[in-house]
Amino acid sequence: MRHSSYLEWYIQVPKVQHDFRSSGVTRFKCDLALAGIDLSVNYERGNPRTSELLARRYHVKPESVFISSEGASGQNTRIIRYIAETSEKKNEAIIEYPTYEPLLRKVQDHFPRVKRLDRERKEAYSLNTDALADKVSEKTGLLVLTNPHAPSGAISSKRELEEIMTIAKEHEFQVLCDEIYAEFNRDATPTIFSINPELGIVTTSFTKAYGLGGLKFGVALARNNFVEGLYTDVLNTVGNSPNIVQLIAADLLAESGKKLEKHKQKWIDLRRAAEEWLREKNLEYFPNKTGVTFWVDLPLEDTYKWMKKQAIPHYDVAAVPGTFFLFRHGYKLMKSNKIRLGLGNINPQRPILAEAFEALEKALNIE
Repeated sequence: MRHSSYLEWYIQVPKVQHDFRSSGVTRFKCDLALAGIDLSVNYERGNPRTSELLARRYHVKPESVFISSEGASGQNTRIIRYIAETSEKKNEAIIEYPTYEPLLRKVQDHFPRVKRLDRERKEAYSLNTDALADKVSEKTGLLVLTNPHAPSGAISSKRELEEIMTIAKEHEFQVLCDEIYAEFNRDATPTIFSINPELGIVTTSFTKAYGLGGLKFGVALARNNFVEGLYTDVLNTVGNSPNIVQLIAADLLAESGKKLEKHKQKWIDLRRAAEEWLREKNLEYFPNKTGVTFWVDLPLEDTYKWMKKQAIPHYDVAAVPGTFFLFRHGYKLMKSNKIRLGLGNINPQRPILAEAFEALEKALNIE
């Protein structure tokens, strides 16, 4: 198993006062009406009520919904491995560049040949279908994407996804799209499953957008026989799906929808303030239409070195160095002037954003 350099770095960062590392919102508290639960119950194919509620949310049939207590990251791991094991003759995968490093490592774990599909800054990080057509072969079994794109936040349009799925259909490979950031504004992001439900597979969760990270609840949308295969895979690895997480998810979906949305909206003012600060300081960034992160250029050659030696120890501030999204194949840290600036750990109920940006400004020594 290939370990993620990013995750190892993340857990080793000491607690800082001004933490700009989180890509998901936090601090959601809710009273749950979970009375008289039979804790002996498990489900071979997921809690039917939870599946039905999720099917309504994503406008699909319940049999197209796969749920587990592994989170979206666990879903990605299971699905990538499952595809690799069930299509051994197609042992080649393509994954976008740049991308979230742990997703790259999962692909490398299970596919002996991995190609990269470049998403260029000069092309607004759009999906280049011509480049994809040049890379696919009869051995291609999987394409892995994110939408919105991690780290830029660029949203792939319906037309882009249709072109991608046309190539997938011609060459008979599956497309896995991590759409967890789409939950910040689901209406603004077309889902790959709606474009082609036979070859398109979605992984997501509503935990990141609503401050439910501790729930570890993952959702996948796929064709019925693929979902059946995933549930069989769960049964043969960790056993039946635990009921308690799915009961909590169902209760939140059915009873706390308005409260979840209201909590998510608290971060809108933080986003606006962050954009104002970035413009005021003349820092170039890619405009993110959804979520709570910004892909930012800093006046530095190596943000990893600066973060480790300057920002964290001397100014008590941390963001994610861009190098962790820029691995091509190996583990060598490339110099990067970028950071992913995440607002999720900033408390929207307290006036501390200005203090956090002041600390970041001092660490950068900019006026």
